[in-house]
Amino acid sequence: MADRGVDLSALPKEVRDQLAELDLELSEGDITQKGYEKKRTKLLAPYIIHTPGKNLSSLFFCSENLSHSYRERRSRRTHRGGGTRDDRYRSDIHTEAVQAALAKHKEEKMALPMPTKRRSTYVQSPIETRTPPDSSSGSEDETSVRRQSSVVIPPPAVSPNLQSPDSWINHSVQGSSTSSSASSTLSHGEYQPHEQPNTAAVTGMLAHSRIENSAPPPDVTAVAPPARGPRVDLPSNAVVRGMSRGHSRSSMMMETADGVPVNSRVSTKIQQLLNTLKRPKRPPLSEFFTDDAEEIVEVPQPDPNTPKPEGRQIMPVKGEPLGVVSNWPPALQAALARWGASQGKSPALTALDITGKPLYTLTYGKLWSRSVKLAYTLLNKLGTKNEQILKPGDRVALVYPNSDPGMFWVAFYGCLLAEVIPVPIEVPLSRKDAGISQVGFLLGSCGVGLALTSEICLKGLPKTPTGEILQFKGWPRLKWVVTDSKYLTKPSKDWQPHIPTANTDPAYIEYKASKEGTVMGVAVSKVAMLTHCQSLTQACNYCEGETLVNVLDFKKDMGLWHGVLTAVMNRIHTISVPYAVMKACPLSWVQRVHIHKARVALVKCRDLHWAMMSHRDQRDISLASLRMLIVADGANPWSVSSCDAFLNVFQSHGLKPEVICPCATSPEAMTVAIRRPGVPGAPLPARAILSLTGLSHGVIRVNTEDKNSALTVQDVGHVMPGALMCIVKPDGPPQLCKTDEIGEIIINSRAGGTMYYGLPGVTKNTFEVIPVNASGVPIGEIPFVRSGLLGFVGPGSLIFVVGKIEGLLMVSGRRHNADDLVATALAVEPVKTVYRGRIAVFSVTVFYDERVVIVAEQRPDASEEDSFQWMSRVLQAIDSIHQVGLYCLALVPANTLPKTPLGGIHISDTKQSFLDGNLHPCNILMCPHTCVTNLPKPRQKQPVGVGPASVMVGNLVAGKRIAQAAGRDLGMIEDQDLVRKHQYLTEALQWRAQTDADHVLYVLLNAKGVAVGTATCVQLHKRAEKIAAALTEKGSINTGENVVLLYPPGIDLIAAFYGCLYAGCVPVNVRPPHPQNLAATLPTVRMIIDVSKAACILTTQNLMRILRSKDAAASVNIKTWPTIIDTDDLPRRRPPQIYKPPTAEMIAYLDFSVSTTGMLTGVKISHAAVSALCRSIKLQCELYSSRQIAICLDPYCGLGFVLWCLASVYSGHQSILIPPFELESCLSLWLSTLSQYRIRDTFCSYSVMELCTKGLGTQTELLKARGVNLSCVRSCVVIAEERPRLALTHSFSKLFKDVGLSSRAVSTAFGSRVNLAICLQGTTGPDPCTVYVDMKSLRHDSHTQIPKCALYVYFYIQILPGVRVIIVNPETRGPLGDSHLGEIWVNSPHNASGYYTIYGEESLQADHFNTKLSFGDPQTLWARTGYLGFVKRTDLLDASGDRHDALFVVGSLDETLELRGLRYHPIDIETSVSRAHRSIAESAVFTWTNLLVVVSELCGSEQDALDLVPLITNVVLEEHHLIVGVVVIVDPGVIPINSRGEKQRMHLRDSFLADQLDPIYVAYNM
Repeated sequence: MADRGVDLSALPKEVRDQLAELDLELSEGDITQKGYEKKRTKLLAPYIIHTPGKNLSSLFFCSENLSHSYRERRSRRTHRGGGTRDDRYRSDIHTEAVQAALAKHKEEKMALPMPTKRRSTYVQSPIETRTPPDSSSGSEDETSVRRQSSVVIPPPAVSPNLQSPDSWINHSVQGSSTSSSASSTLSHGEYQPHEQPNTAAVTGMLAHSRIENSAPPPDVTAVAPPARGPRVDLPSNAVVRGMSRGHSRSSMMMETADGVPVNSRVSTKIQQLLNTLKRPKRPPLSEFFTDDAEEIVEVPQPDPNTPKPEGRQIMPVKGEPLGVVSNWPPALQAALARWGASQGKSPALTALDITGKPLYTLTYGKLWSRSVKLAYTLLNKLGTKNEQILKPGDRVALVYPNSDPGMFWVAFYGCLLAEVIPVPIEVPLSRKDAGISQVGFLLGSCGVGLALTSEICLKGLPKTPTGEILQFKGWPRLKWVVTDSKYLTKPSKDWQPHIPTANTDPAYIEYKASKEGTVMGVAVSKVAMLTHCQSLTQACNYCEGETLVNVLDFKKDMGLWHGVLTAVMNRIHTISVPYAVMKACPLSWVQRVHIHKARVALVKCRDLHWAMMSHRDQRDISLASLRMLIVADGANPWSVSSCDAFLNVFQSHGLKPEVICPCATSPEAMTVAIRRPGVPGAPLPARAILSLTGLSHGVIRVNTEDKNSALTVQDVGHVMPGALMCIVKPDGPPQLCKTDEIGEIIINSRAGGTMYYGLPGVTKNTFEVIPVNASGVPIGEIPFVRSGLLGFVGPGSLIFVVGKIEGLLMVSGRRHNADDLVATALAVEPVKTVYRGRIAVFSVTVFYDERVVIVAEQRPDASEEDSFQWMSRVLQAIDSIHQVGLYCLALVPANTLPKTPLGGIHISDTKQSFLDGNLHPCNILMCPHTCVTNLPKPRQKQPVGVGPASVMVGNLVAGKRIAQAAGRDLGMIEDQDLVRKHQYLTEALQWRAQTDADHVLYVLLNAKGVAVGTATCVQLHKRAEKIAAALTEKGSINTGENVVLLYPPGIDLIAAFYGCLYAGCVPVNVRPPHPQNLAATLPTVRMIIDVSKAACILTTQNLMRILRSKDAAASVNIKTWPTIIDTDDLPRRRPPQIYKPPTAEMIAYLDFSVSTTGMLTGVKISHAAVSALCRSIKLQCELYSSRQIAICLDPYCGLGFVLWCLASVYSGHQSILIPPFELESCLSLWLSTLSQYRIRDTFCSYSVMELCTKGLGTQTELLKARGVNLSCVRSCVVIAEERPRLALTHSFSKLFKDVGLSSRAVSTAFGSRVNLAICLQGTTGPDPCTVYVDMKSLRHDSHTQIPKCALYVYFYIQILPGVRVIIVNPETRGPLGDSHLGEIWVNSPHNASGYYTIYGEESLQADHFNTKLSFGDPQTLWARTGYLGFVKRTDLLDASGDRHDALFVVGSLDETLELRGLRYHPIDIETSVSRAHRSIAESAVFTWTNLLVVVSELCGSEQDALDLVPLITNVVLEEHHLIVGVVVIVDPGVIPINSRGEKQRMHLRDSFLADQLDPIYVAYNM
């Protein structure tokens, strides 16, 4: 026994587990005794002391004996049926190399974070696990189980010998995750690890962390997810503005020293991800940008150790001369005519039925007579009497199934005799066939209008309901002709087909698919067809009357050349074994060789492998008759092991080693080389053991040092007779290679293709290549044909092929062969995760380089953990052996990859599905961090300081005009009396109540468009007086105390506001809690009440009940509310006269708002600021008593509140109030109101505009029919505190243009916390204009204007009267020049007075509200908006005739993401992400420990979820040069949005880290 001397108890646990599993298999009879011993020996081998063996890799060209030891090893292996192994890519040496490479990685113990997947997303139905040998079986139930949001799924029982993913977690991190809630961990179906003993490390880390507030943030996701829940303002973790800018609010969370919150499984995974990223990348990135103008891409420096070719220039290799044989026919048709007449009874073709039994035999006589009949019919009997449909030289499609070779032979030779050109293609099975439209391209480029087929095949073609044959996508219109004998006409006695001597006219066209999937037709001339048959006859030594077994496709390539053409030339009897028979009975071809004593067999490695798998079924077969076993794909380097293994099994059945003849072919050059049948006893041909590293650099190196990365290749014999061969560089001009260099094989021969039919441009580069020497001089005038094969010439002029151009992946200047990568992936044990024959490897171009993608079909019984473990091992193996990083590894459900007609994977269609997001993987692993090594260098910020270059001269900075702009002068308002007497709002209201008592100021509409409330000047004044009295009596409020207003949008809110002003107290307007979502919304209300130290709450009866309800008690402490006054029930008696007149500096109200970063900020607005702001708006929008405006936005903060409550009282115009929540029950309410009341000016929010765009965009005809007409609208202004959302405003304008909306009407306002209204598009200003900005310069904090092809557009907005803005460098605080990007500072009489903060931090007040420039104009006091923007002088003229200075807003400084030393605006990245796939509804980004996290809402089916991961990663890398760290796919409505329609990214971040999102899928990019 192998384990003698091994202490089993000392073995690692996993080895003991595997031994136990083996014992179980043996006891249950799943494995033979011999197999058991072999596997056991292999398991124990590393633990037995043994003597070192001889190093194989020291040999380069060695004799065939080398494979003897291999064969011995193979003979010790037991062969189990079932087709589970695909020996095309099987090599024991390579498997050992892969295992050794993985063992190295195991020592490093790198934990990879496993993706989080919602269990229900991919429930695979159990199906039979055994796969028939074609490895294309298995069916998949794709219907994913619907998710039930709140169900906790119990974890699967974890057997002790299965390694749980969490047990890979780095121990120091693991301790931190153990406290995460069991339900959240288990709901993802994961195993919860035990507490690790070394949690002391974590505890130590915690000792140093600051714990300020560990209350979880209010959960916005508790609402039913499908519809976006009520818009709520959610401050993150009680953060109140009052900390200095730059202090991140994340310090409020309980963190470890690494910044990872403790109580979260998500953050544990992120920590693992960070650990994996700490490994150095292979070409290390350079340190810093030295200059902003540096090129985007990091160009890798050439490695001095790169191997370079050192040999002399190669000499062309000549094949033996093509012998002249006296009885060779002048044309192939002549050979058929000869055998048909003289050897009519001789068998030409035997076809098999599905069971492998002979179905019929076609004799040469029958073949000739039927072909003549068909030729006659084609030329004379297709049209009416006089017209001839087909003329010689026309192209005809041949559509015959693989099971019917006889009909195909007749059709092919019938076409040759009629001198029309046959184009054989595959039978189309449905409209969705892989590559079907490309076949249409082939038919179109060849000008095919007629298709020949058999009656059975025609019946099986897909039909329309009327019985016509379906029009396939991209196909020209075809006339179908049935060629069965009964439909053919016998020619008259005197008609004979014309058989000219072979010339250069095309004989037939063979289709060929390029790497990109394009199908082209290679035209073969009559003389080339004949010469090729002659050279094959000479090379293969064919004799008349031999028998040949053909397993290949007879429509093209070797199957056609040997089995149809050369066979007829030599009167060979061909036995055709179709693919369907091979699937049912894999040994059928071997049986045919035995029964017919065949001399030649034509197979692929696949057929050798299948025969080997099932050879036990037949003991008494003999292959002694074979003199040639032609291996059609012998040029594939991985064919060596198949040939060896087949020989090893069948040598005992009479197979001789010298009969195995691999060959190299391509559709363009046809047969390039073939190994000649050997003479018994002669030395066997050579093998080469090459270094994979050398191959990737295109040079041949003997592998001496690292046997793990070796490739054994066999020769494919010598060049064909009569041919001349060279090897040239595969890219660039066709320069001859050196002797030790890998290049493309090119051939000059009369026996090759002549052109791509109908494509002269592509033809020239392939069929007319003239090689040049090192100095670029052509070596002759004869043209060569590119074969598409990569190889070299070995000793004795033997040809070696190492790969194909179409399988070549060029990554970072190195070449990798797709087949080599497949072989490495398949050598990763255990392969119970994927099907061996169903792996696609291709490259996609992302960010200026090729990236390697592997897609495989996963077995239905493979568990999530097995799959992930297999994927991570494949990554490591490919990284070790090929030194190339994988970009993406995807596993798809069984039977979902597009297939070629013969069962292989259709690579180009798979690639297209991947790029289109239609692959629907069930597991995916992205590794951009490893393989993207050409990112720009991180930027090092230049030291700041005002240097001599920034000298200011007059209004110029460093030679540029200072970037400043101003609105027009406020001037004196026409109504002087109003200004002098009634300076403040309260006075204005009282004055209006006296002078114009019945003028209606406000009209409130409900969902039906009916006015449910109005307020005249006097009504508003009287109600305000009553509220002021109630405040004084019930609330005992003193002057200057704060009062919270808690009202739904309406007139009550306005009355309460003025009541507070009358009573001399300070109103604080707060959005009421949502009754259906108190848990999420009430804490925010409570926080504002606490922060503002409110003495009293004014509200409605209904809301008062809610505040005191049991539901409210579950969220907040309801016993500590301040006094609550219900204003619905005020006394009817006339209140006492209460009026406390304000002063200019007194605070009028507090404006609280939650920013998108989750910061709750309250600002103080003085009475003077309110008056100035109202005056400015009145002037800009020309508001007078006779005017009407419509307002559809939330009235709780910012400019929205000013327009809703203040502007009408000041200017006297009538405001029609439309609460936004009413639009939910009647989408068209706002637009129909504009039309009904003929409104000229309207104000809305982005959320309202988005609602109308998405909900009504398709219903403009319906709106028109209802009489909606928006031609009256002069200005429609979106109120926001963010960069204008251009895409949305453009869509809105375009969609509603049909109902009369003017394109210039829509504009956006801009305000900030320090100044609620900086810009507002007025009625007299110039039109809004756009400017295109260079993305790269924005990241560098500069801005360059570029032509329209650029990605990003900014929209300028008109500055309000009385407002001045200047663009300032936020670090030096010096003014910037025109068109420079900087912080927007504002000076205006309506600036806020300061933050209202519980900290009372004065330095921040001064910094944000009363700051001065560091040079230039040091007197003016400015307020810092916290927004980046630039000022640009436009060609537009303002009212005074001067050129207009426009302000462009870029984004909030607080929101920007600092990554790699560059500044990014989340909206830019989100815009790119939303374009990546049709199923992305909304997205949001944030950073976590320097990782970029992208959260996307999925609006499609859950099976699309994993498609989004690579697309999101690609688009962010391409457009922003950033690697996404984590991709989170969630349900619609999960991303929290505040009342202004802004995303609350920081709240989203907190929810994600606290594991509260219930994501569909979380991918951690490696």
